[in-house]
Amino acid sequence: MKQQSHPFKILLALFIAGLLLSCKEGEKPKKEPSSVINAEFILGNPAYPAISYGGYRSTSREEQPTIAQLKNDVQILHALGYRLLRTYNLQFEHTPNLIRAIAEIKAEDPSFEMYLMLGTWIDCKNAWSAQPDHSQENEENNRSEIERAVKLSNQYPDIVKIIAVGNEAMVHWATSYFVSPKVILKWVSYLQALKQEGELPNDLWITSSDNFASWGGGDASYHNENLTALMKAVDYLSVHTYPFHDSHYNANFWLEDKQRDTLSLEERTNAAMNRALDHATTQFNAVKSYMQLLNIDKPIHIGETGWASVSDGLYGPKGTHAADEVKQALYYSKINQWSNENNITTVYFSAFDEPWKDPNGPNATENNFGLFTVNGEAKFALWEAVDLGLFNGLSREVDGPEIQKTFKGNHPEVWKTVFPPKTKNQ
Repeated sequence: MKQQSHPFKILLALFIAGLLLSCKEGEKPKKEPSSVINAEFILGNPAYPAISYGGYRSTSREEQPTIAQLKNDVQILHALGYRLLRTYNLQFEHTPNLIRAIAEIKAEDPSFEMYLMLGTWIDCKNAWSAQPDHSQENEENNRSEIERAVKLSNQYPDIVKIIAVGNEAMVHWATSYFVSPKVILKWVSYLQALKQEGELPNDLWITSSDNFASWGGGDASYHNENLTALMKAVDYLSVHTYPFHDSHYNANFWLEDKQRDTLSLEERTNAAMNRALDHATTQFNAVKSYMQLLNIDKPIHIGETGWASVSDGLYGPKGTHAADEVKQALYYSKINQWSNENNITTVYFSAFDEPWKDPNGPNATENNFGLFTVNGEAKFALWEAVDLGLFNGLSREVDGPEIQKTFKGNHPEVWKTVFPPKTKNQ
């Protein structure tokens, strides 16, 4: 495989430099400065980029990260320029401890900024069993999630700026737990009522974070009165798009029309990632078009998108050839550049690899979406950030080694993992 070409280094360096510049202390964001930092000010503001975060280091969530470990992670992400973290549930102590970690850092340094998009997990009755009942919700669990979110939002209004009701909770392929839009609408309306009654901060924004199809941008089977009511009830739409997964499940955009022997591996890889960006923005715009068709005017942001760096399954050498650190780096750069140019917040998935997500081994796809490995190595997308000294003195673990590059920073070695997409006749 060829070594990384100079244009790739320029692309990655420019993106990292732009991320740092937008978040540099004293740099004026595109939105007018505000004495109150709330969701309306943060979302769509390139000075407040967002990332999904889970701090789990082991193969089980029963092993919770410590406050010290959470602080280390927050400091690493802050050094990279991130100012908004997205979490997913309140079933464990991870998220409350994360908030406490941020609060302790802020107590030591009042100028420190890190805010939260607080996720609540919503599922159906008998979720994760052999017979999930999608016609009913798991009311006890769902109420517990919502009430904990209310408590934390009131306790830490300077940190919690958004509550997301459910994560991919309406999309039908989530066969183990999905619910109807009516259930999400119930809890969104409940939270909006608390705001009206003064029981929650009135500038706290409420949304649901779901697949683009669930928001009306795909199959018409999702179009119904409850979804329309939900779109009117949320403060903004949080839309998920995953060209990475679609490289297998909806592969027309991904496959090359024919073998491009006249092009280099770098050129074919870059072309593939341009198609991936087009695929993501097409799904985003499909939601926007459906909302406009309903005469609803709400902000839309990307609540989740990302790219895995390793796969021993559907997306690896025996699959679609999508998973490697170079393609991850290019997608990371391209989707964030598009987002900044259009004043759209993209919550990138994700900050760190999390080994608990798939028990089938460390190379299982879902375990490898992080920009950092579980041991705290910076993947190819962040090599330029390492060179710039962003992570000097920072480590994931207490008294651990400083952040280093994957592949020991060896470009030919990382390019050995890169394969071009297959052609349509393959």
